[in-house]
Amino acid sequence: MLQVSVLREHTAEALAALAKKHYKTAEADVQAVLDLDQRRRQLQTEHDSAQAEANELARQIGGLMKAGNKAEAEELKVRTATLKQQTKQHADELAQVEQGLQQVLWKLPNLPHSSVPEGRTAQDNEVVREIGDKPELPADALPHWELIKKYDIIDFELGVKITGAGFPVYKNQGARLQRALINFFLDEARAAGYTEMQPPILVNEASGYGTGQLPDKEGQMYHDAQDNLYLIPTSEVPITNLYRDEIIPTEKLPIRNTAYTPCFRREAGSWGADVRGLNRLHQFDKVEIVQITQPEESYAILEQMVAHIESLLQKLQLPYRVLRLCGGDMGFTSALTYDLEVWSAAQQRWLEVSSASNFETYQANRLKLRYRAEGGKTQLLHTLNGSALALPRIVAALLENNQTADGIALPEVLHSYCGFSKIG
Repeated sequence: MLQVSVLREHTAEALAALAKKHYKTAEADVQAVLDLDQRRRQLQTEHDSAQAEANELARQIGGLMKAGNKAEAEELKVRTATLKQQTKQHADELAQVEQGLQQVLWKLPNLPHSSVPEGRTAQDNEVVREIGDKPELPADALPHWELIKKYDIIDFELGVKITGAGFPVYKNQGARLQRALINFFLDEARAAGYTEMQPPILVNEASGYGTGQLPDKEGQMYHDAQDNLYLIPTSEVPITNLYRDEIIPTEKLPIRNTAYTPCFRREAGSWGADVRGLNRLHQFDKVEIVQITQPEESYAILEQMVAHIESLLQKLQLPYRVLRLCGGDMGFTSALTYDLEVWSAAQQRWLEVSSASNFETYQANRLKLRYRAEGGKTQLLHTLNGSALALPRIVAALLENNQTADGIALPEVLHSYCGFSKIG
């Protein structure tokens, strides 16, 4: 959530930044914030003034009563009653204005960092670097959705039978590969200094609002209406919300956590090769890394997080590229996002496997997540997260890029985790 002070003191810059994200109602919404903020401050001044006068009259009434001047005291009591009524009206209107202000602020996306490129779609994203050689496959190479049938490692039809489309059943070496990748990613995160967590995969509404999934992605999340709980789209939600309404001591910063969870997203896409097989699912496994830090360190930490994700792809021997997302392709809550994509040799296209983002103070403002700076004043922290990594498209690329005539040759780093070196 944007800070009102930023919109008030840097209105033109905020509008220009929102334009980079192609937020259509920026001018109207920012003006609504400014109007409500002005009314809020006016009401607060009137409320405080009336309250101060009432307190002073109460002091005077006490003195008059002690002096036996009851008549004059009764006159002041009438004025005090009027002031109390005014302060109640002020408080009631102030609550309404606060609620209205909050509703508008929920709608506004985060402001993009100055390094975010202009653009509207994924075609406008900036390629920062491309690493690794794309494998050359024989003419009869198969896409991963054919390979999983050939080696009987994932069954989409069984998933449809017991749940629906987008919920695959992993079996045999496929199930073991999933477990191997999860353990490998977690071990690498712990070696990099992250603390492993195991959070709930259902979160309450406050958690959804805290990290910005609500109200922006309400229709994309699975919702249990009876208990008003949401299945998480990523472990970023529960891990970051662990620190909601807290003031973190500076000696505990930065906070570095990692977690494996299943993730759930209702928007699995339409028909076509882009969403076929493992390319897009309703349920998938992911290891997430989350950091919370002081503002002056957050962008250096974002680069460190990207480097960690790259190290995983290098150990898996997957060709990849790093993209800096343009304003129109960025997430609602992000100030700067890097996407990492692996090359899918059989599909002849890039597959996104990770996003690493700095949210600056946007989530922290919603979460009331702060630290105490020098001088004792509390300030908002910066939050960051990244996928390290999401499994489905990693598996798709591993299967396609490493297919041979007699099976799928897995990268050496996975041999001890899997208990086998080849699928098939």
